[in-house]
Amino acid sequence: MRTAILFTMCAGMFLVQLDVTVVNVALPTLGGELHADVPQLQWVVVGYSVVLAALLLTGGALGDVLGHRGVVLTGLAVFGAASAACGLAQSAGWLVAARAVQGVGAALLLPGTMAVLTGTFPGRAERARALGIWAGISALALPAGPLLGGILVQTAGWRPVFWLNVPIVAVAAVATRRLVPPDVRKPGRVDVPGAVTAALALGSGVYAVIAKTPWVGLLAVAAAGAFVVVERRAAEPMLPLSLLRSRQTAGANLVSAAMNFVGLGSVLVFTLYLQDVLHADPIAAAAAVVPMFVPMVLLGPVSGRLTARFGPRPQIVTGLLLGAAAMLNLLRIGPCTGYWTLLPTLLVLSVGMGLLTAAVVTAAVADAPGERAGIAGGINNAARQAGGALGVAVFGAVAGEPSAHVTFVHGLHLLGFVSAGLWVAAAVLAAVTVHSRAGRKRVAATG
Repeated sequence: MRTAILFTMCAGMFLVQLDVTVVNVALPTLGGELHADVPQLQWVVVGYSVVLAALLLTGGALGDVLGHRGVVLTGLAVFGAASAACGLAQSAGWLVAARAVQGVGAALLLPGTMAVLTGTFPGRAERARALGIWAGISALALPAGPLLGGILVQTAGWRPVFWLNVPIVAVAAVATRRLVPPDVRKPGRVDVPGAVTAALALGSGVYAVIAKTPWVGLLAVAAAGAFVVVERRAAEPMLPLSLLRSRQTAGANLVSAAMNFVGLGSVLVFTLYLQDVLHADPIAAAAAVVPMFVPMVLLGPVSGRLTARFGPRPQIVTGLLLGAAAMLNLLRIGPCTGYWTLLPTLLVLSVGMGLLTAAVVTAAVADAPGERAGIAGGINNAARQAGGALGVAVFGAVAGEPSAHVTFVHGLHLLGFVSAGLWVAAAVLAAVTVHSRAGRKRVAATG
């Protein structure tokens, strides 16, 4: 029964990850059909990610109050309906709006699936192994997305890319209803002011980067300040600031943000480089980016076992340093250098992220009390998705229009250098904040 629950919860994360990578391959095609420029294509990606990041904490809090099983089922229903709406979109604005609703469904799914797993696998070692499998199976969506997307786009158009989610949602919903027992509901209420200020801060921040509008950036800073004030005064805050007093929790969440900032930002610019600079068709481009994901899939369970044995710090530091080396390889990229110069970046970056994912999730939730599992998972996923949304915005803005090949390649060089520096700094942060044996104190306290 526990194994069946594990794989059912993996389906929820699989859906969320699938829609990140499958969309990137479809961007040039749907951009041409819907007459969308690069900023609009960025919003097709980040419209989903921004809403997901902004509402993840609310999703975790809703699960703690209403029960994670019901929230996961609701998330599946919203995600499936929004996916169908994406497939019917007649304009870029329609598609961005439907993607935002997808983000609402995903925000209910992610913390719920993690909380169900932490309740199903209470021991430190078994939880680390379960999270490793969760990370590995969900990461299957990363190579599956480009391959399925490339085949669908080239043979049937971009709309089936979104319709693909609907049958997966149906199967996952039936399995969740049958396998996952109902939760005991806890008294409480949802922090609406916190959710609103968080969404405004993240959304305006991403918009400021994409639209290059400084005054909107000031609005983002003001909203972020308001969010902190609201959370300090709230009787039942969406983000209990006490959870961030742990150096390990704070450090792991910052590392998570840096990981997705580079990882998801890279997926966008690599796809544009392959299709618009190297002139690869959708299937060829999809096959070309698969090496960025396969090692990540294979290393997820391995990282979980290593984390259970040695703690998360060695995997986090090693993964970050490997990723930094991979991004420095972008300095060798040119308009005519070809795919083989890019391949080492794809492979080594994937190895680094494969080592990172399970370890950083384990570190982020290890110090949280059992009753705060949903919120702790929501905080970590929010950090990751916020970092990913900002990464897509920044990478797209720095690289610019891929039709200007020389300028685009120069942007890749700058991104490689900055990304490497960011991940080296994150490795130093992890070395001084993450325990070598995360979660031992918590396990002793919770049994």
